[in-house]
Amino acid sequence: MSGTRKKLAKATLQLPLALSGGAKATLADHAGRWLALYFYPKDSTPGCTTEGLDFSALLPQFQALDADVLGVSRDSVKSHDNFCAKQGFAFPLVSDADEALCRAFDVIREKNMYGRTVLGIERSTFLIDPDGRIASEWRKVRVPGHAQAVLDALQAAQSQ
Repeated sequence: MSGTRKKLAKATLQLPLALSGGAKATLADHAGRWLALYFYPKDSTPGCTTEGLDFSALLPQFQALDADVLGVSRDSVKSHDNFCAKQGFAFPLVSDADEALCRAFDVIREKNMYGRTVLGIERSTFLIDPDGRIASEWRKVRVPGHAQAVLDALQAAQSQ
């Protein structure tokens, strides 16, 4: 997205977030910093594990650019705690069991699984600037190389 950046609604910025490790937060807590907010379908599945590991490996580079990383799924905090412990993720995961954040970012989609239609998270990422505006977004994400693409977009956005 170039030119005009969509400002996140105040209600979205104030949604209470349950984080791995038992912490509570809001997106507004990241004001003044960049935020890579990625939505993924399910803890401990191959693609979601790879995506988390990729973001975790690049976390020092995100942090050097004053950016935080948060992963979001509908899994419970307990599931996130287990996932983080097993994979060694260096950033928190958001438990969005009530789908409030997912719906605010419009990432819930119909999917076909084993011959039936279900609602699930479409793998998506949003790069949010320090003023709470969406600088870039990715929908229907393919995992290989995605975390690096987000980092590249962050670097490009900061150089504008």
